[in-house]
Amino acid sequence: MASVDELTRLLPGETDIEERDRMAHIVFPASAVTEAIVTGTPCTALCGKTWVPNRDPKKYPLCPTCKEIAEGMGWKVPEI
Repeated sequence: MASVDELTRLLPGETDIEERDRMAHIVFPASAVTEAIVTGTPCTALCGKTWVPNRDPKKYPLCPTCKEIAEGMGWKVPEI
């Protein structure tokens, strides 16, 4: 099963491209999130966003692109 993680907050004046930075993302395999946190190596979400997780994903809304992709693959999407 995939894991959910998030990025950083959007600062005033940033573009919609950075909008994904305030969302929780789905990463597969879930072990990639743990590896990214431990080693500092970036992981990639289903939507294509690449980052090193460092915040609590429960504080952010789920990325709609990640959710759509996961549901399209028949995965149970976690509620956060």
